[in-house]
Amino acid sequence: MTLPKTALLLRIYLGEAEHDGPHPLFETLVLKARDMGVSGATVLRGPLGFGHSGKLHSAKILDLSHNLPMVLEIVDVRPKVEAYLEAVRDLLVSTLVTVETVRVLQYGQTRHELDL
Repeated sequence: MTLPKTALLLRIYLGEAEHDGPHPLFETLVLKARDMGVSGATVLRGPLGFGHSGKLHSAKILDLSHNLPMVLEIVDVRPKVEAYLEAVRDLLVSTLVTVETVRVLQYGQTRHELDL
């Protein structure tokens, strides 16, 4: 699979404690992306953050949170990102979702010219 020079970056911000039934929500979201043939998905776990509630979530030893911030990132073409968002819409209850246009320089062995 290759990606064109211009693609979309989807970010879903969620908490580590969020679940889809017995499964962590981030796991359900990644598996759905794989099932739908998305180019790839990465989950990043943050050591510190806060969301709409303003409550601080920290990985400090004395203040160990069970709901650390997480970000799921997906880069793909617009139709795939839109189809994925539609498929997971009902799972995204207390999340922040952003989409932005990005320039793809390399994906796997495919390299694009660097236009500065």
